[in-house]
Amino acid sequence: MPDPRNPVEDLPEQVREDLARRLRRNRGAFREDDVQVVEAPLLKRAVGASALGNCMEWFDFGVYSYLAATIGKVFFPGASPAAQVISSFATFAAAFVVRPLGGLVFGPLGDRIGRQKVLATTMIMMAVGTFAIGLIPGYGTIGIAAPILLLLARMVQGFSTGGEYGGATTFVAEYSPDRRRGFLSSWLDFGTFVGYALGSALVTLLNLALTDAQMLSWGWRVPFLIAGPLGLIGLYLRLRLEESPAFQHQLDAHEHSLAQASAGSEFRTILERHWRPLLVCMGLVLLYNVTNYMVTGFLPTYQTENLGRSSGFADLLLLVGMVWIVVLITLLGRLSDRVGRRPLYGVAAAAMIVLAVPSFLLLKAHGTWPPVLGVLILSTLLACFAAPSAATLPALFPTAVRYAAMGIGFNVAVAAFGGTTPLVTEALVRLTGDDLVPAYHLMVAGAIGLLTVRFLPETAQVPLNGSRPMVGSPTERRELITASRQLYDAARAPR
Repeated sequence: MPDPRNPVEDLPEQVREDLARRLRRNRGAFREDDVQVVEAPLLKRAVGASALGNCMEWFDFGVYSYLAATIGKVFFPGASPAAQVISSFATFAAAFVVRPLGGLVFGPLGDRIGRQKVLATTMIMMAVGTFAIGLIPGYGTIGIAAPILLLLARMVQGFSTGGEYGGATTFVAEYSPDRRRGFLSSWLDFGTFVGYALGSALVTLLNLALTDAQMLSWGWRVPFLIAGPLGLIGLYLRLRLEESPAFQHQLDAHEHSLAQASAGSEFRTILERHWRPLLVCMGLVLLYNVTNYMVTGFLPTYQTENLGRSSGFADLLLLVGMVWIVVLITLLGRLSDRVGRRPLYGVAAAAMIVLAVPSFLLLKAHGTWPPVLGVLILSTLLACFAAPSAATLPALFPTAVRYAAMGIGFNVAVAAFGGTTPLVTEALVRLTGDDLVPAYHLMVAGAIGLLTVRFLPETAQVPLNGSRPMVGSPTERRELITASRQLYDAARAPR
């Protein structure tokens, strides 16, 4: 906490610079109306409801990843085992093809009609898509219609997800006090990995409790059917949310008028005026999601199909990694508020380049503990990328175009580089016969991420672009007003 007697000296450099710019624009120190105090109950509700959506999305993702081999047998029974796995991953990747379309539709809507309404819509669409997968008859019952229906259900999921993560990060970032945005936003990805862990744990229990024949017959449907009740709970929570303060009160009149423009005009504005932060966003998303989908989407199948391990061992191994991420992620989010987003990204990206090959050598080693250590290393790196992302990415864009810009940058990068990671990596491993191809893939992602960090502005504790400063209490507001007066008076004093 800054010392109220000398608050300016205790502010981080990037906060002082942003404060000075705002004071020049305002031509005076802050008044009470210039600083937004976030009500704690509304903040908790916003974070909880948004995290639940991520939890549900990744519950489905964890289930699908763990059941990739089983789904391949149910929907592609005539193919070889390798082709079944690749076909299953191809269906998985198809959902990511439509994610940018979802971002293009939901992003401008979120900037125009509000974040809350769009997030309620994406929640119910995700639930319907996931629930539908559990109802689709297998290939043996309806033939070629089965994989077609699976593909359609996955595309509904992908379309809705195109508006989910960008909207949820935007919503929570706009609700969070500036000093704690990293910590509070990290709960979104906490929900992500809790959802994945719950999905994977459920599949692991089903594999242990049921025979292979029972899993193929009906057991694989159970996790998908659970999505229906989860979706109704999430919808109820999101309908009770109030719109974010930043959306309700845009400081800049020009930005407010821009928010009322057409979607096409908004996209042109993003591409013409915000292409630099858009590229930074895509670079960070590539770094995060290549690692993410390599660990969560590819490793379970890699362990069983490429290394010949039992599904039980592979499932438990990755579950350990997911639990470790859940333990780390909010701690790292809090750390990003203290040391900054850039150092956390930069150190982890450099570590990825150095540790990717050793991690996969440990995964390939015999015994129990070397693979566990390999998974823990990769999971730690993944947590370092995940923790600051929900606070960093929305801060790259102004309020009026934030949702749409996130929809473009995040979803295009995920579709092109993240969701295709399991498919491309599995195909390259089969083609080359080299089990270290996944490590090389991660090294390239680390190098791109390290380059991206050079162009990333530091946004820790800085108000969002186009938004009023956000604080967590009246005491913090008084401290910030005092700091603004001291800084403004110092700037006007004769030298």
